[in-house]
Amino acid sequence: MKKRANKVPEEEQILCCCEYVNRFGERSHVGACCCDCEDLDDACDRFLKREPQKPESLSHVAADVTDRLRVPWLWGGARKVDLSIIPPLLLLPVLLHVAALHYLLGLVVLTALPGLVLWYYYFTHRKKGRTLFFLSLALFSLAYMYYLFVTEVLLNGDVGPVQLAVVTVGVTLTLVALVLTKRGPGVVRPNREAVHSTVTYYTPAADREPAANGGRRDVTTTVANRAGSAEDSGAELKESGRRNWCQACRVVRPPRAGHCRICGVCVLRLDHHCVWINSCVGQSNHRSFLLTLVLFLLTSLYGISLVLRSVCPNQHLVIALLYCPGVYEQSRYRAPAELDDTALRFTCAWYSSIVTCGLLHLLTVQVINVSHNVTEREAREALRDRTARSAYWGLVIDTGVYSKGFRGNWAEFMTTGENSNPPSPAPTDLVVLLGVG
Repeated sequence: MKKRANKVPEEEQILCCCEYVNRFGERSHVGACCCDCEDLDDACDRFLKREPQKPESLSHVAADVTDRLRVPWLWGGARKVDLSIIPPLLLLPVLLHVAALHYLLGLVVLTALPGLVLWYYYFTHRKKGRTLFFLSLALFSLAYMYYLFVTEVLLNGDVGPVQLAVVTVGVTLTLVALVLTKRGPGVVRPNREAVHSTVTYYTPAADREPAANGGRRDVTTTVANRAGSAEDSGAELKESGRRNWCQACRVVRPPRAGHCRICGVCVLRLDHHCVWINSCVGQSNHRSFLLTLVLFLLTSLYGISLVLRSVCPNQHLVIALLYCPGVYEQSRYRAPAELDDTALRFTCAWYSSIVTCGLLHLLTVQVINVSHNVTEREAREALRDRTARSAYWGLVIDTGVYSKGFRGNWAEFMTTGENSNPPSPAPTDLVVLLGVG
């Protein structure tokens, strides 16, 4: 098989909407997606000859397919399409319609779907990989529930324009809050005043995957204060390296900052990496993250109540969710032209209730952590080191380190994002050598 030489991308050349730079650094075109498929040809040839595949054959084919699956873009060339966004778009409508056929199918689907999502979450979380699956599932679920609300509830006359306006405003505000959350958690930046030189090495860092950052490692060298002694510098370097020095980002982290191995950056006041927004929750976006949860839960609860009133108007909402007699029979014996998808609405109400319960638990944990001035990351570390007080089956975790009382904790939280991107503290009287870490 012909070997390709790695080429440096010619970034100074302007790419048209259908061009891109592939993973080998070569300029290519979306129309040439089926050309030069040496990896695929070799795999197919071995399959037809009944020869064993090379250990890296399938990974190379998958990498080629992922790299060539692109859509034309107006700026910067064709954009790569992440395959993880496709399964929710295809599976969610199909599974919901299957669940609406019979209550036993609904029980199986609504039980298996959360299980599959949790399994995929732990699978990706263990590999520390980025995926758009959960963000795609969240956005498409919100859009598809709104679409069914308009087509199946509003058009049947079960709700009026006022209720539609309230739901529309809630969905819009939720998306706006999500956009604000996606603006960034607040990344630790190196202190430029202490930087003497920056050297770039094309070898992977110790705790970073070789593919991350193009296999590049940036090492920042700082100037020592000549008034100090070398012994003090070594002692401070050793102590700082244990607690605040990040070997991957090569910065001194402020207190409560942490390194996210999924995003590959150090985040100020890191709380956790949220797969549902495909981003970290930190100092700059923690408040907007809570606002997104609150707006979504209010909108979801209001929409579920409207749907259940349209399905079972004569029963209490909680009772209607647990027991709604005849909901599947109403859809079974009608002609397709007169079909009122009562079972589909009931199934969507159950699906929305499951999602709402999951996010309600997340919001409850977040509110409790803020009330005790502890982040999710600090809570996990304290439980691991057995230095925290735990109550109510681990729901309340109090480290007692940063707590200022209930009012003081919330006052600090509400003003925590004012200085969102301060520079990293300057390492005093130390020299960061190339062999650190």
